[in-house]
Amino acid sequence: MREGAAFSTLYVGVLLAVPGLLAWVTGQAFIFPSLGPSAFLLATIREGEVTAPRRVIGGHCIGVVAGLLAYHAIAPDLGVSVTTSAPALATAQLRFVASGVVAVVLTSGGMLATETVHPPACATTLIVSLGLLSSIIDGALIVFAVVVLVAAHKLVMHGRPFGYYGPLG
Repeated sequence: MREGAAFSTLYVGVLLAVPGLLAWVTGQAFIFPSLGPSAFLLATIREGEVTAPRRVIGGHCIGVVAGLLAYHAIAPDLGVSVTTSAPALATAQLRFVASGVVAVVLTSGGMLATETVHPPACATTLIVSLGLLSSIIDGALIVFAVVVLVAAHKLVMHGRPFGYYGPLG
């Protein structure tokens, strides 16, 4: 077993418990599928380029914006969803699929252009572009939850959130 596996396993739960508690207290979507892979990366690669706050938060921000743009431009309120079947060759289904594909393309390009590559953000953009969390409020909640996750990680790992540079002790 990998060294530190037990800590990493428990740490994923600790990290997700913070936005999970916010979700429970507020009734809002502060926990969503792509937050799990982000928490896993933070728990297993605690310090590094892939888990830099700029990448984690920036990638999810790009994913949210790309998802909102794709969904609202291509597939708003089509009456189809990822949990139901559609008739073969249905135009609504084509637009729904196009929304997801365009969102992932925009997210990938945006992350590469800004050097904020964070693979879980491609899941975030699908969550948004496929209509699961597709309002501007939902997008803001997603970004806030990611910031909370990263802040919790920084607080645990460094004792001070986001690189506090004041005098020690």
